[in-house]
Amino acid sequence: MIIKKQNTPPEFYSKGAISFIFEKEINLPKYLKKTDIEYVKNQLEIEKNVIPIHHNSNISYLIVIKKKQTHEDFRKKGAELFSQLKTNKETILSIDGSNIHQLEALAFAEGIVLSGYQFLKYFKEEEQQKKRHSITEINVFHDKIVGIMTTNINHMLKATYWARDMVNEPSNSLNATKFSKQVTQLGEEAGFDVEVLDKKRIEALKMGGLLAVNKGSIDPPTFTICEWKPKNAKNSKPYVLVGKGVMYDTGGLSLKPTANSMDIMKSDMGGAAAIAATVYAVASCKKPVWVIGLLPATDNRPDGNAYAPGDVIKMYNGLHVEVMNTDAEGRMILADALSYADKFNPELVIDMATLTGSAAMAIGKQASICMGNADDSKFETLQKAGEKSHERVVKFPFWDDYKESLKSPIADLKNLGEREAGAISAGKFLEHFTKSPYIHIDIAGTGFLSSDDSYRLKGGTGVGVRMLTEFFKTVSNL
Repeated sequence: MIIKKQNTPPEFYSKGAISFIFEKEINLPKYLKKTDIEYVKNQLEIEKNVIPIHHNSNISYLIVIKKKQTHEDFRKKGAELFSQLKTNKETILSIDGSNIHQLEALAFAEGIVLSGYQFLKYFKEEEQQKKRHSITEINVFHDKIVGIMTTNINHMLKATYWARDMVNEPSNSLNATKFSKQVTQLGEEAGFDVEVLDKKRIEALKMGGLLAVNKGSIDPPTFTICEWKPKNAKNSKPYVLVGKGVMYDTGGLSLKPTANSMDIMKSDMGGAAAIAATVYAVASCKKPVWVIGLLPATDNRPDGNAYAPGDVIKMYNGLHVEVMNTDAEGRMILADALSYADKFNPELVIDMATLTGSAAMAIGKQASICMGNADDSKFETLQKAGEKSHERVVKFPFWDDYKESLKSPIADLKNLGEREAGAISAGKFLEHFTKSPYIHIDIAGTGFLSSDDSYRLKGGTGVGVRMLTEFFKTVSNL
């Protein structure tokens, strides 16, 4: 499904035409037929937000809006409309956004597209045909919309779809090696460089954390490096993004004990998927910003040679970590990647990971948590990007007090702190492995949903892609 700029206002009574009216508006649009006016007034009285107008065999839609609406309100209205569109098997939509702001019109279309995502790969072909949504194209009329706006939003939405696909893909079809090949294909399409380090090269680099987690797996690990460095990049030092790529997490020898806790663990690579998709979006949009993505990837399983509680692991940066729990594996592979990031002398390092249940328990699915030692301006830019995309982040404290619970009697530190404030102690663990300005984003509550939430659908959400794309849009315009 793609969004296009339409150069002329659509005829409202044509099939799939969409127009906007203000709530309880007395002067209804002149194009409404007399027979429809009373019906619309009645629908307004009972506070309907989507009013279908039937004309011969066609259905057009009036979307009711309030005087003050956020872009998120428009996305949700698009999602609300989508259920009617698929029921009515609409194929092409024409939106007249002339009486709202151009960004509101695009947000509305964005909500429709995000609601239209499907993962049908494992249905039989005839079932796929039955289930596949009929809508393929959304045309938006607004005299202030230019082609680059629809081009960029389509790139961002395609990237989000890709991230959702990767998270929804079962682990028996997507191991670390196959994931690296998917990222390589993204690079070929969008024009960014991709280098995949295999197990031998990871061993040569002595990435002890990644190798330790991989010891229980029959599949080798990968470490994928993505780089978008345009000649007109405005930053002389790169932004380095690190994504947790645990392709499937059993907990290792510290086997996950709770009911249903392993059912969705194919989603534990949501951070890596979001980072790769972000680099794709930035490169596809030709943003003048130098961005590097680092994707450590492996699964975490309890084989006979798996790393064990009590082991001491020498990490890439030379620190020794006492393993207290093998289910705290995400931080082990991220730590090596964060240390590797320092070689690029970054402007800023951002990691994204489905890291802790504590993050999900703290604020649920409504937002991700962030923390770190970067300066306030970087956090402000990130949080504003989160507000614009409605992929919000809430900043947690990052005091050194939280390091205390990570002290080990036999090594430089432990891989697990106290249960209280577990999301923060995980962040403080990671801080030991970077010398660069640093922001940690925990998407454990937002990366995978058990039920639909408006346009955020059950399964992989692709969270982080739209926020980081908006972040780099801001950075590249500074």
